[in-house]
Order: sequence, then C-alpha cells, then structure tokens
Amino acid sequence: MNTPAKHSPHRIVIVGGGAGGLELATRLGETLGRQGLVDVTLIDRKRTHVWKPKLHEIAAGSMDMSAHEVVYVAHSHWHNFHFRIGEMTGLDRARREVHVAPFTDDSGETVTEARTFGYDTLIIAVGSLSNDFGTPGVREHALKLESAADARRFHLRMFNACVRAHAQNTPLRPEQLQVAIIGAGATGVELSAELRFTTKEVVAYGLDGGDVNRDIKVSVIEAAPRVLPALPERLSAATEKLLGKLGIDVYTNAKVAEVEPQGVRFADGRFLPAEMVVWAAGVKGPEFLTTLDGLETNRVNQLMVRQTLQTTHDDNIFAIGDCAACPWPEHKGFVPPRAQAAHQQASHLIKQIRARLKGRPLTDYKYRDFGSLVSLGEYSTVGNMMGGLTGGSLFIEGWFAKLMYMSLYKMHEVALHGWGKMILDTIARAITRRTRPHVKLH
Repeated sequence: MNTPAKHSPHRIVIVGGGAGGLELATRLGETLGRQGLVDVTLIDRKRTHVWKPKLHEIAAGSMDMSAHEVVYVAHSHWHNFHFRIGEMTGLDRARREVHVAPFTDDSGETVTEARTFGYDTLIIAVGSLSNDFGTPGVREHALKLESAADARRFHLRMFNACVRAHAQNTPLRPEQLQVAIIGAGATGVELSAELRFTTKEVVAYGLDGGDVNRDIKVSVIEAAPRVLPALPERLSAATEKLLGKLGIDVYTNAKVAEVEPQGVRFADGRFLPAEMVVWAAGVKGPEFLTTLDGLETNRVNQLMVRQTLQTTHDDNIFAIGDCAACPWPEHKGFVPPRAQAAHQQASHLIKQIRARLKGRPLTDYKYRDFGSLVSLGEYSTVGNMMGGLTGGSLFIEGWFAKLMYMSLYKMHEVALHGWGKMILDTIARAITRRTRPHVKLH
C-alpha cells in the first residue's frame, strides 16, 4: 500500500524584525505555522526587538530598555517560527534565495558564516534610516536614532556631559550641555520634550552644579515653516506653543548647511553652539535595497510595491513598513512611514498569505489613517483622530491624548504576546518603577 506523499510546508522568509516584521512572524507562526502549512523564518541583524517609536525615551533615559525589549530567540521558540541572526546583503530571484552576511560579535569574532535561505514567499520589512541629504558633517559629528544602540549611545553621552559639567571647576564652554535636534518631526519633538524632563530629574538626583533652566538648552531645528510639517497646522501650532512653555528653542525655516564639532551652521551663516547634535530629519530605505536583483526602488531607496504589497517586479516578494513605497490612491501619493501603517500591512499580509496558499487572487491593501499623536513626555500629549467615530478630524490633547498614545504601544504588545502577558508586564513595570529612579542613571 502506497503512503500519500506529504507536501512540504510553504517557506516564508521575513527580513526585518521591526514592528511589522515581528508582528507578522508571530501571527503566522501562531496560526499557519502551528497547522504545518507554512515554515516561517525571521532574519534580523540584531538580537532583540524594541518598538521604534520608543527610541526617544531610551535616548532621554526615561525608559529602561531591558523591561521592554523582546529577545528574538525566545520569542521565536514560543511562537513557532525560526529566528536567524544576520544582515541581508543580496537576493537571487531565479533561485529564490536570500543572501545573509557573516555575523560577527563586538570583538570581531565570526559567530555565523555567510548563509543563504530559500523561500517560496519573501517579505522585506527592514524599516528605514534617517536621510542626511548629503549635509556636510552629519556622519562625523551628529548622532542618529535609528536603533536601540543609537539611543543608548546618546543617553550615555548626555549623562556623561552632565557629570562632566558638574565636576569641572571652570566655566561652561558655549556648547556645553547644549543639544541641537535637527528635524522637528515626531521623533525630534518627542526627544526634545523627554530631554527637558530627564535633565531636570538628573539634577534632582544630585548633579546640582548648575541651573538646569539656564545651563541645559535644547533646540529643535526645522527647515519647513513649522514643526511637525506633515501633520495638521493646528497640531503643529499647539505643539510649538507647548515647546515654548518648556523652554525649548524652536528654529523654523532654518536650513542646516553643516554640522561642526561644536555645533550647527545654518545656511544664512548663523551658528548654534551644541555639545550634542541629533539628526532626526528625513527618511530613506537602507542602501542595499537598491541592489536586490533588479527590484524597483524610488529615489529614497524604498521598494516599489503594488497595492497588493507585492513588489512591482516579482510576485513572490512583498515589502511592508517604512522600506516600502505603497500607493495611497486617495491622496495621490504613498502611504506615510508610520507605525500604524506597518501594523495594518502586517495584518493584511496574513490574508494575502492565506489566499496564496489556496491559489486565490490577492486583494488590495487600503491604508486607514487613524490620525497622529505626539507625546511631550510627562508634560502633555497632543494629536488628532480621524475617521470612524469622529467623522472627520478631531483635535485632542491632555490625558485623553496621552491614554490614546499609550494604547498604541499596548496594541503592539498584544499583537506580540497576547492580552494576558501584556497586562502582567504592565503591572510588573508599574511595581518596579516605584523602586527605581524615574531616569536611567547609567
């Protein structure tokens, strides 16, 4: 008697463990993976995941990263998918293989050799980088917030700068304890507000060698006529007013010509002294996306995709999140690089994978804009809600806006861990917070 041949599971490779990629791997593993229909592999060059909109809190020291990071190896074991560490460097579309570079540790020792991973469906979700537009001095003298490592590096430099100023016997130099943030989008604005809170807390813990309001200056620089230029004007105006109340200097219509070792040079010749400069302007995809075996990219290195989220030149390859240029026909443009878009696209791709397995036609993804929220740390939150209950756009601020902002992160945690673990983790953090400094001091 002949035994029927068993079909191999559909091989799905997801490159990038950010919000969209990790949520997708988790849900696929929990559903189709447990049923034996798919074999899911997640590839990322880092060992842990931190929700990117939280990086400004890590940088300012108001959030302990260890309480929020997700360890890929453990998470993949619990949710029925594979994790492989490494950085994607190339693609062979004919052989359906992803090329991954050797992985080395901090001492330069090789941990894994160069590898290839075969796929039936490939999903690229590698996120985005900041775009310095070729501005001189940015790479040499500015910090960026593209990863948790960047955020930790900034926090350590900021804390060391406070300690140095506290210990020295000579007057502060013009640039000392001055922070210039280039880019007044959500990241730049949120970082500036968090810094005002955390620097006051640091002084309260004993670094009292100066006046925090006089000596520690935070400036936000924006080339556009207003802060948060991509968001509604009312939201921008309310945010700029709050920043002024916090003592944060705002420079609009200010084009940066060069970042120098001791500060920022504007195009009109003005010079702003700064010990630390953070570049938080512009978005682009990683450079390697332009070299992926003929896949189409735009001028900022994003992969061009159709509304099905398939890349324009290969039906077996999808792209989601910030690295994808997805059409938004209603606005005659592309879906904006926001966490809500990555979350929506990951959810839509679950349906697309199911359709592919059954040989059914794929459906178009439609972006739903639920509005925007900007947190000003302990001071306030402002935002606008769109569609659904409001029937248009509703401006919100204060505690209600803060609650909505917090719920975005809780939705991400629920997608990864489920309601039970999210609630337990939230309670545990609340208890632990009462026994530790409210600002990370190391």
